[in-house]
Amino acid sequence: MSYPHGMLDLMTAHVHSEVLVGREPDLAVLRDALKRTRSAEPSTVLVGGEAGVGKTRLIEEFVRNLPADQARVLTGQCLELGEEGLPFAPFAGALRDVLRAEGPEVFAGREREFARLLPELGPPPDVTDARRGLLLESVGELFARLSADQPVVLVLEDLHWADRSTRDLIGFLVRSARLPHLLLIATYRTDELHRGHPLRPFLAELDRVRGVQRHELDRLDRDGTAQMLAHLLGAEPEPPTVDAVNERAQGNPFFIEQFASTGDPRCGDIPTSLRDLLLSRVDLLPEPAQRVLRVAAVGGNQFGHELLSRVAGVDEASLESALRTIVAAQLIGFDPDGGYEFRHALVREAVHDDLLPGEHARLHARYAQAVESEPHLVAMGRAPAEIAHHWHAAHDHPRALVAAKRAADEAARRYAYGEQARLLDRVIELWEDVPQASELLGIDHLDLLEETALVAIDSGDHMRALSLTRAALCDLDAEAEPLRAARLLVRRAKLLRNAGKSDGRSETLEAHRLLSLAAPGADRVRLLADVAYVLAGIDAARAGVVAQEAMAEATRIGDMSTLVNAEITFARVCAGQMPPTEGLPTMRAAADRAREAGDLSALTRALVNISDAEFELGHYAESAEAAGEGVPHADRVGVGRTTGVFLLANHAEALMALGRWDEADARLAEAARLDPPGKLALPWLRLRAMLRLARGHEGASPLLARAVALLGRPFLHAEERFSLHELRILQAMAVGDTIAAVTAARAAVAEPGLAERPRYAWAMLTAAARAAILAGGPGGVAAGRAGIGAGRSSEAAAGADGPRGTAGGSRGVADGPRGLADVGVGDLWPALREAAAGVPQLYPAQRAQAATLEALLTGGEVCWAAAVEAWRRDGQRYELARALLSLAEARAADRAAAAAALGEAVAIAGALDARPLLEEAEVLARRLGVRATGMTPADGPEILTAREREVLRLVAQGQSNSRIAQSLYISPKTASVHVSRIIAKLEVANRVEAAAVAHRLGLLAD
Repeated sequence: MSYPHGMLDLMTAHVHSEVLVGREPDLAVLRDALKRTRSAEPSTVLVGGEAGVGKTRLIEEFVRNLPADQARVLTGQCLELGEEGLPFAPFAGALRDVLRAEGPEVFAGREREFARLLPELGPPPDVTDARRGLLLESVGELFARLSADQPVVLVLEDLHWADRSTRDLIGFLVRSARLPHLLLIATYRTDELHRGHPLRPFLAELDRVRGVQRHELDRLDRDGTAQMLAHLLGAEPEPPTVDAVNERAQGNPFFIEQFASTGDPRCGDIPTSLRDLLLSRVDLLPEPAQRVLRVAAVGGNQFGHELLSRVAGVDEASLESALRTIVAAQLIGFDPDGGYEFRHALVREAVHDDLLPGEHARLHARYAQAVESEPHLVAMGRAPAEIAHHWHAAHDHPRALVAAKRAADEAARRYAYGEQARLLDRVIELWEDVPQASELLGIDHLDLLEETALVAIDSGDHMRALSLTRAALCDLDAEAEPLRAARLLVRRAKLLRNAGKSDGRSETLEAHRLLSLAAPGADRVRLLADVAYVLAGIDAARAGVVAQEAMAEATRIGDMSTLVNAEITFARVCAGQMPPTEGLPTMRAAADRAREAGDLSALTRALVNISDAEFELGHYAESAEAAGEGVPHADRVGVGRTTGVFLLANHAEALMALGRWDEADARLAEAARLDPPGKLALPWLRLRAMLRLARGHEGASPLLARAVALLGRPFLHAEERFSLHELRILQAMAVGDTIAAVTAARAAVAEPGLAERPRYAWAMLTAAARAAILAGGPGGVAAGRAGIGAGRSSEAAAGADGPRGTAGGSRGVADGPRGLADVGVGDLWPALREAAAGVPQLYPAQRAQAATLEALLTGGEVCWAAAVEAWRRDGQRYELARALLSLAEARAADRAAAAAALGEAVAIAGALDARPLLEEAEVLARRLGVRATGMTPADGPEILTAREREVLRLVAQGQSNSRIAQSLYISPKTASVHVSRIIAKLEVANRVEAAAVAHRLGLLAD
């Protein structure tokens, strides 16, 4: 599919992405080609791609980043004038720039030959074969001269419009002249190259020439679409918006820009200007081909020949003739299954929307009838959904109702809960329009509401499920149907708590009461387990009693599936009341039984609990293995957006602990794409925000803001509150907001229930301690490692260029409380110590966090050495590197020991690509005057000159520049220059911080 060039230019004039997205591999191809040219290897790159995919934008970005002294760039444009258009048009455009820059003398006496390309040089000679050959040689010689001093990049755009003379000249330069320092880049539209297009054989010939590379530009993937929308909209787009645009634009950057320009990228209609552009190619088809294309558009993006033949109602010869015309116009192509496929979904949508109302209903009804009578005409398993779609579009409500319910049932068998939810919503929508709906479907309205609510939960649409559950409860006599009422109440309790609207206590207790009225059985046991699960976050003791009740009844029943479900719930409910070492055997046994029974739903829930418990024990490899096993199972049973997100987050967290950050980020990206609702997003949000902070990624801030916003919700679990307080502290430190960081730290330390959730409490308390140090006055310059990617102190942040921290770690005991008291945060020290005293240290990570907190509060080499060893035993690589960096600073007096600790920290940070930590290490190395393996050597053995040390002594005494000048017999201006240099070398914000660093690192010692 392609568009008239002028029209495409007009369309892109008002909206354009200034940032090139997802094209780094494509840019690398061009850069590599230029490297070969610099090495005297002739190089040609033929860049192909559909209209709007970004060929010109790619070339612009490549050229823009070329330093002027590295290559000379010449560009030319082919014109849409047909095969016999203006000869040599793109070369004329390129050489005209040369003429303007260097004058006619650049043509070395061959002005008459070049006059055929540039009429301003005078009348051209008569056209003969000899003269034509001379022109080609002259152009080759010119480019040879121009590229003698530096490579020439010759860009020729839109080769699909090139005339024969242009192709001949390109062929001469590529095959015959073979200029060693000329890089020829030519672009063309692949969707213009119909079977008889003259460029096809020409490209085939060039393919055989050494140094010629054909490179096709692909559409953007979903992540590329998301990045592009973020730049165009000026904000991070919501996942549903990304999904909608990605589905409709199919990765074509031009189409993405058009949707973004509407102000509502998820708009139901194609923008009018884009619709006109899409239909411009359709309007060029003969009427019989247009009629067939309209019929095809009703069938969807992909359609089979046999089905189209049934619906089109034309003879085979006429159908094939029309299809040949449509294929030649590049509007449809062949799909891998032997049918046809629209080149772009938006073309199909535009053609379909252009149908007349009667034509629309009639064609959809024909498709429905054809598929009903011959289901094999569509892909296996798709017939029910296709029939439902077509009857609904044909406005035949009774048939649409029945077909939609059948299709929903089929979707359930495939665990396609999202599709099932949409179909059931349609059934509810049609119910009132079909008086005999209950008789046709064999269910009542309450059954339908309950089923739809359950499917909405499984598909992740919790707000829809909440509305449907409320409606079902209003229609229900709870005393007459206690089991059903309890089931709905438990679901409502979960939904309310996830939405932050209630803790679900009243609904859960009422459900438990109703279950006492229900007859024993597997359904009752499952609901008792659900009641226990919800109560676990409200009343742990009562939850344990209910869980035991479920276990006992499941044992009496003897049903394996029911017992497995009860065991998993019991282990989960009691997780906070017993050590993981006690709960793990029960969980593993339940998982084994679920595997044997093929109960993937129970297995996924068990694996969530197992991976979580293994992580707390410090068994990170085992945690990763369990979570990794569960992810595909969650997808298979259709709970990828709920249970699957927890598994993805658990897997990522274990991978992060193991130092496999790239893999972890990929898992978190998967979770983000699923867009889990409400609080279910917290696990991936928290981890990805922390990972991006640790890597200095600009995308950390929006994730932090989105996560911390959840802190305002009521009815959060303790571990959720602790994690959010930690993130809130990190968020404030990342931007150098000391006041906000200390405020957040105070709120964190005041949290109740720290002893019950030590895994999350220790991480939160450690972050609070780092925030306190950040605000610690002169000693507070040590706050660079106060958080993952933490920012500078409030004074230093004024000139900061991003979330990179200053170096430093702990301070001595004498510097600690006094410095904090000076700025009004001294109360945090005793509060931190008091809070930490009551939190147990059960497992390696908790003991390492406790050692880190002690080092932050007390300081000194011994404490930091203990923290380093604790993190070694635990195995978390990043935390080990942070502790090593603080240990190196604490060993400032022993440069060899400091260099060893610093070198190990640098090695770990480099492997993780933890850029802020690497920057802190570099700063610390300069301050200490040491060299660590794996980093740029410090400039000389000493960071300060002898004169600068003298100046710094006086600065530490509080003397002004004038007093320093008098003491050292120098001018005040020279004193000021020395002070500025000292502050720059120490990378601090002011004179007070410079003096503090000098004292702590022993820079003033004789």
